[in-house]
Amino acid sequence: MNLGIVAAFAYGILAVLGGIIGYIQARSRVSLLSGSTSGLLLIIAAYFQLQGQTWGSILAVLVTSVLVVVFAFRLAKTRKFMPAGLMTILGVLALAVMVNQIVAN
Repeated sequence: MNLGIVAAFAYGILAVLGGIIGYIQARSRVSLLSGSTSGLLLIIAAYFQLQGQTWGSILAVLVTSVLVVVFAFRLAKTRKFMPAGLMTILGVLALAVMVNQIVAN
């Protein structure tokens, strides 16, 4: 298992957990829906990467890129590190690992 798969899976788990926490704390259905959807897409992408499907890496990079942009805009708007700043930083790190794995192969 390569680091790109681990990054996709870990960021997917964080997205799902973040959506659940957003729902619990603020009753935000949007957080629950978007976190669950994007997180599950990342987990599915990691699974298909494990199965040798190259499109899984592309899906993971696309979903992570969208999340980084969304969280970066949210950070710029709210100026609050949690959760937008943390998810932006972790997303950029995960994206760097994923792209590095794609380029290395």
